[in-house]
Amino acid sequence: MESRLNILAAFLVVVSLLSCEQPREHTAPAIHDRDSVSMMTTYGVNTLISDSGVIKYRIVTERWDVNTIKQPTRWTFERGLFLEQFDEKFHIEGYIFADTAWYYDQLKLWELRGRVRIRNVNGLVFRSEELFWDGIKHEFYSHKYSRVVTPERELEGTYFRSDEHMRHYEVTNSVGSFLSEDLEPEEEEPVKEQKGTPADTAKQEKPIRQAAVRHKATTKSAQP
Repeated sequence: MESRLNILAAFLVVVSLLSCEQPREHTAPAIHDRDSVSMMTTYGVNTLISDSGVIKYRIVTERWDVNTIKQPTRWTFERGLFLEQFDEKFHIEGYIFADTAWYYDQLKLWELRGRVRIRNVNGLVFRSEELFWDGIKHEFYSHKYSRVVTPERELEGTYFRSDEHMRHYEVTNSVGSFLSEDLEPEEEEPVKEQKGTPADTAKQEKPIRQAAVRHKATTKSAQP
């Protein structure tokens, strides 16, 4: 009987101790930060985008997320982006493709990543893994390895900069540059023997330009 009373007393003590504790609310941390949640998500997008009342480009993408909480505010295209670029008269100037893209609307800045490709109406093709498009300065630039191919030349380098129409561009830290005409071998004209004075013979001979340059350089390097 005494043991039962002791057990009952111990039970009452435990209950009284638990009742004195302040209740605590158990909550799990949020899975996503508030600023990472998109304010708008649109699927299957094919729309025209204007700037200052002028249509600038057409956007085609599988998914378009708009986030106005994260700073800077941005549009996100995680499933690829195809962009059609127009001039002031609504003529197509070029096509832009990227695996992933962000547009920082307050900065008017595009950031393109992955397989970035540009083709304009003049036949220029640009390839890189990174490209920024500054809508305020109206220029493209990249700090990654880039390759530019035109009907006349090829350029490769680790820094690229161009106007947004891809008409004037530069590639620095270049690893290769050549004109297509440089690849075509020049045909050597046979030198015919001419009768007459040595002076007349010298006037009629037309040595090949490249051969003359090589001979001159060799002569200079041979001098002590």
